[in-house]
Amino acid sequence: MKAQTKLQWLNGMTFDAELNGHHFIVDAEERVGGRDLGPRPKGLVLSALAGCTGMDVVSILKKMKIENYELIVNVEADQTTEHPKVYQNIVVKFLFTGENLPVEKLKRAVELSETRYCGVTAMLKKSTSVTSKIILNGEEV
Repeated sequence: MKAQTKLQWLNGMTFDAELNGHHFIVDAEERVGGRDLGPRPKGLVLSALAGCTGMDVVSILKKMKIENYELIVNVEADQTTEHPKVYQNIVVKFLFTGENLPVEKLKRAVELSETRYCGVTAMLKKSTSVTSKIILNGEEV
């Protein structure tokens, strides 16, 4: 199956992006000619990673019959200083909140996403390190 997105240049550094029938603005910072009307393209890679692995983990936990929790996926990355400036040392933090959550099942869900299901993780791991941390009720497990 072929994936496709389309960006239409509006003006300056502003583009209207269309993906899966949804529109959003992509723009640059004012210091480089943009108007800061939307996210930067490179940052969307981190959002794609968070969304991909987050959806995997939620789906896996549902199959494991794990319920009554909250999840925030926070992705941080260092950026190289030379052009092309790319992300390196990406860290995906899974911030779970809930009572009596089974730590081993949380770990297994994250592991399955990392190693088997998340295509964004697989692509990024070909060029940089991607590591995960699980935080349960404020404590790393």
